[in-house]
Amino acid sequence: MTGRFASASGEVPAPTAAIGFGRVLRRQLRRVTNRLWPPRVRFVYDPRYEASLSGVPMDPLRADRILAFLCAERLIRRDEIETPRPVTIRNLLLVHGAEYLERLQRPETLTSVLGLTVRDEELDATLDLQRLMVGGTIQATRIALATRHVAIHLGGGFHHALPDRGMGFCVFNDVAVAITRLRARGFDQRILVVDLDLHDGNGTRAIFADDPSVHTFSIHNQSWGEGGAREATTLPLGPAIGDETFLAVLTRELNRVADRFRPALVIYLAGCDGAADDAIGDWELTAEGIFARDRFVTAIAEGCGAALAVVLAGGYGDGAWRYSARFAAWLLARAPIEPPSNEDLTLLRFRQIKATLDPAHLTGAADLLGWALTEEDLAGILPGIPKQTRFLDYFSRVGIELMLERFGILSQIRGRGFRQPSIQLELDHPLGQTLRIFGDRDRQELLVELRLARSRRTAPGFEVLVIEWLLLQNPRSSFDERRRRLPGQQHPGLGLLREIFGFLVVICETIELDGVVFSPSHLHVAAVSHPHARFLNPEREALLRGLEDLFAGVALDEASRIVESGGVIDRIGKRPILWEGGGMVVPASTAMRAAVGSESYEEAVAEARAALDLALRGTEAEKRT
Repeated sequence: MTGRFASASGEVPAPTAAIGFGRVLRRQLRRVTNRLWPPRVRFVYDPRYEASLSGVPMDPLRADRILAFLCAERLIRRDEIETPRPVTIRNLLLVHGAEYLERLQRPETLTSVLGLTVRDEELDATLDLQRLMVGGTIQATRIALATRHVAIHLGGGFHHALPDRGMGFCVFNDVAVAITRLRARGFDQRILVVDLDLHDGNGTRAIFADDPSVHTFSIHNQSWGEGGAREATTLPLGPAIGDETFLAVLTRELNRVADRFRPALVIYLAGCDGAADDAIGDWELTAEGIFARDRFVTAIAEGCGAALAVVLAGGYGDGAWRYSARFAAWLLARAPIEPPSNEDLTLLRFRQIKATLDPAHLTGAADLLGWALTEEDLAGILPGIPKQTRFLDYFSRVGIELMLERFGILSQIRGRGFRQPSIQLELDHPLGQTLRIFGDRDRQELLVELRLARSRRTAPGFEVLVIEWLLLQNPRSSFDERRRRLPGQQHPGLGLLREIFGFLVVICETIELDGVVFSPSHLHVAAVSHPHARFLNPEREALLRGLEDLFAGVALDEASRIVESGGVIDRIGKRPILWEGGGMVVPASTAMRAAVGSESYEEAVAEARAALDLALRGTEAEKRT
């Protein structure tokens, strides 16, 4: 849940707008071109990267979001992705001491590295994930040197790890292991490590402090440790750095290093945690600045005739993927391609995944093969089996669980600390069928409660899926200055509204419904839903946009309380504004998208918006009637 009320521009794009003809044509041209002249870019990734550890702020779906975007643009196919193998202990020992590797078998060692408690059952999974990613960086360097293609590892960048200890989420130093492995196999040419993560590449610099054939170049906010190196550029710039300062330092200093050092291999840590919207960073780089940075590093490598391997490194929050995706798309197309919004990307990913699922697995028909009786037959002859056997007359319980798992919703729940989520379907409730997700096997911690019904009356001319009730909560979290209690909340939100909407839209597309309709009970519910949904009634849409304008920059909880207390008036109508809800729709069909995205709809919204003049009660603006 956002902590600030979004500023509205008055132009809210349809959340699932149809792709224009020009974009479709460009995709087809790229597809043909890529087949005739394959792009000189290779990717390394494993679906197991989606594993997450509770408390680590990395987005576990970062790599998969990047791939979903690239696949949608017809720039790559998933069957073209290289799959890494976990690094061997033998290769780890090229950098890390045997005593350190032995200590990693104890949870307390990982706890000190990650800065959060690691339970016994999480230890092996955490080590396995980082070993796999070290293997991914090894694979990327091997590909870059063998093929002269740019090799992008959609993971890695554990630059803080030292030979005898880890720190800052970094257990093993994947870049150092990859380099020492190359050396052990006879590669003796110069290597330049360009580390543009927000944080200092202290571990890599320390490991190669006495090696004149490896230059470690790091621009960061503050240095971690004082140790120097024979070949190193260490540039701490402090906090609050913007594009102009950063790019000026980068172009001046990296040009100097490249002209003198002339590397044969460049390993680029393309961290995105310097972005202004990063969840934990303290720099103010824009998307344009990061994109310019990435293209400049690529030009430096090309100018030296060096092979180029890229690792993702840092980037925190669910928007980090967009910076890496923009860079990867440019490498493939050599033209700027803007990634979609997180809302559209979520739906795009879910559609791609849904296309790979067998309908028989979603309906449960696969479980009945070889049997003469169907579930419907059994419902009529066996006591205790309910008459309703399908969720929304289509999905089996296993099918719903399969979609939640494959879409990454359950993995995100696990990443919030609920290691064994369980699912319950209630099919015979008179107000609609209910899906519940609990955080534990004993079903004591309710996280998601979703009651749905099909309806032809809610939106005349359409058949829609109506949300009768939706609860998303994290009972293990607590309210604080960053997550303040909103009206109606018992616990902080779960942070999965976007994924739930995407899940429901795919359900609608599967069973041929026009969209998802719900009535927001509070202003803040409508506000956080607005990136996905529009009001069916243009007057309600106009009111929401007007309130967004009025409360731009105001905390969401405060704005919601002001409205509910009658603190907003319409100066034209000379009446207080009371929140009345109304039907909001997340479109799923072309017809519904047209209904809430047409020129006539926008004209009606503009007309209703012009008839409103909102002001806060008790202010000077109210008195100027």
